[in-house]
Amino acid sequence: MAYLFTSESVSEGHPDKIADQISDALIDNFLAWDEDARVAIETLVTTGQVVLAGEVKSNTYLDVQKITRQVIQKIGYTKSEYMFEANSCGVLSAIHEQSADINQGVDRQTRQEQGAGDQGIMFGYASNETDNYMPLALDLSHRLLRELAVLRRENKEITYLRPDAKSQVTLEYAEDHKPTRIDTIVISTQHDDFDEEPTMLAQINEDIKNILIPRVKAQLNPELQSLFNEDIKYHINPTGKFVIGGPHGDTGLTGRKIIVDTYGGKGAHGGGAFSGKDPSKVDRSAAYATRHIAKNLVAAGVADEILVQISYAIGVKDPMGIYVNTYGTAKVNFSDGEIATKIAEIFDMTPYGIETRLGLRNPIYSETAAYGHMGRTPAKVTKVFENSNGEQKSIEVELFTWEKLDYIAQVKATFGI
Repeated sequence: MAYLFTSESVSEGHPDKIADQISDALIDNFLAWDEDARVAIETLVTTGQVVLAGEVKSNTYLDVQKITRQVIQKIGYTKSEYMFEANSCGVLSAIHEQSADINQGVDRQTRQEQGAGDQGIMFGYASNETDNYMPLALDLSHRLLRELAVLRRENKEITYLRPDAKSQVTLEYAEDHKPTRIDTIVISTQHDDFDEEPTMLAQINEDIKNILIPRVKAQLNPELQSLFNEDIKYHINPTGKFVIGGPHGDTGLTGRKIIVDTYGGKGAHGGGAFSGKDPSKVDRSAAYATRHIAKNLVAAGVADEILVQISYAIGVKDPMGIYVNTYGTAKVNFSDGEIATKIAEIFDMTPYGIETRLGLRNPIYSETAAYGHMGRTPAKVTKVFENSNGEQKSIEVELFTWEKLDYIAQVKATFGI
């Protein structure tokens, strides 16, 4: 019997995502000047105010107010009528030193012996229903909002957009778990005030359907384009007026969009957020590592769909265990338990092994903080950082290393594919 599945995304101007981007910008700046920094920073944003809190162990000092304002300005909160504006909002820092009790569980005589920065369970997932091995409903939800942000910055075809937005896509699947059509698209976008509300709603509705949707559809291959049809149910700004938004409309907190950040409800999630954490925190680094494993296994042909779980105890370098679920889609003559054993043979899953394999001690995190940490395109970029003394540093980094398909040959050899 056919069934429906839904995923959502939120824009870079959503209050929770503002908080994530500030936290990750601070991570990047600490790592740029001190690659051994231990950082866990939470951000709260509300009307005219940003609060920074957390723990840091580092030999560098940052102008956290300046970094925070730069992030807010880049997102697009640059007008006083938003009631949250980069140059005028208050920034309160309550950042303090990391607990020595936690630090002693992480630092060891050699970096290879580094313990996990926390206990917990982490999941990685991959599916071959899209080219980037991500669930399709989430991929489409992200695409809608990325393109909406492009339209906002172009300020040509649509000139009334403000930074806050959300999307949601519902797909219909056949019994063989293949998507057959898009059932529903939801778009809620913040906008400038209009003189007449009926005119406003009609204009937004028309622009989303006739400008945004065709631009997103054009990015897709013909097979995915065919999922768009005349019967799609659209809910565009379904509450009506959406002028009050961003931190003035809702308080934002770091780490509240963990399902948007990962797989949109597909697979599983261990509950730990990513943004604001340095890679010694396995909530972040091991989630990236398990995604890397799942993606390479699916790409190598081990299965059509794979979920990988790993677990850690704080201060202990070796994981407690690895679990695999191929949902009955395995193409190799191995049980899920045997696949898990072979994963442990291929991939070093100690915190140090993950950090070095994926290059996680680099300032690569700002780019992860909106539109998903998974399913992104690896790229080498040069980033410039400035410390509190006005010194500048250029660093070439590789983004989204956990999305690289660099273990396919080794996986195929191990599984005899």
